[in-house]
Amino acid sequence: MKAVRFHEYGDPDVLRYETVDLPVPGAGQVRIRVAATSFNSVDGNIRGGFMRGPIPVELPHTPGLDVAGTVDALGEGVDGIEVDEQVIGFLPMDGNGAAAQYVLAPAEVLTPAPKSVPLADAAALPVVGLTAWQALFDHGKLTAGQRVLINGAGGAVGGYAVQLAKGAGAHVIATASPRSGDATTSAGADEVIDHTTTGVTEAVTEPVDLVLNLAPVAPEQLAALVTLVRPGGVVVNTTVWMPAPSDEERGVRGIDLFVRSDAEQLSRLVALIDRGELRVDVAERVGLAELAALHARAAAGAVHGKVIVVPPIA
Repeated sequence: MKAVRFHEYGDPDVLRYETVDLPVPGAGQVRIRVAATSFNSVDGNIRGGFMRGPIPVELPHTPGLDVAGTVDALGEGVDGIEVDEQVIGFLPMDGNGAAAQYVLAPAEVLTPAPKSVPLADAAALPVVGLTAWQALFDHGKLTAGQRVLINGAGGAVGGYAVQLAKGAGAHVIATASPRSGDATTSAGADEVIDHTTTGVTEAVTEPVDLVLNLAPVAPEQLAALVTLVRPGGVVVNTTVWMPAPSDEERGVRGIDLFVRSDAEQLSRLVALIDRGELRVDVAERVGLAELAALHARAAAGAVHGKVIVVPPIA
């Protein structure tokens, strides 16, 4: 089968499109014929060797944390999943990913794919959708009637976060660039701040219950976000190289988010999609052989929105 792997850490040119053996599922595993994976920024960090501490991988390594595809074979002891079933999942970060024609996955990370979108497009959901869900509800404890500020709402996580927060009955304030402002409004934001022309702390005049920071802002800008939160509120931060700010005197918590795979939460997101309450946006579709070029474009800041990566038909 065809796969993309890197045999050493480094720049995008370490990614090789090559022929590898078809994997055989072990106990508790499922083999999936991949319809698509997607690009996540952490893929570049793992490839570059910057995540060797928290995410040790064995070389050569195949990237691709998201998977959408069709079950091809079952390992011993797998129940509740059938061959030919269409599934999606967030694969273990330290295992081989789905930038290949086939991938092995632990059965417990998989959930049935949405029926209302093309199977390949569903690869745009797991990592970023779960990041948004866990930020808002697991850590932010968001409820109807609360005010939430989503800083950096123009990206893939932000698009889901705006939709989910609005669907939960929150008042959503979002920051975005002019390029993504219309999409952020379409996702349901009540207020959109153009962060290229307006300071966030000046634009938000009433306290919010929750700040979700998705943007790689300067440390002083991140620290300033805590001043916008009411006493007892929370700042959830996904740029984990900078700790989330807090204010103990006012009871404002700061939480650094490390997304985790959760098939049950993913099934809730799928249900929202199939009910027409959550939209899957795919900005671009590229072939598996183009993955190294995609990594290079991402490193140059030239990738916007969610990109899915489609292998050749097996």
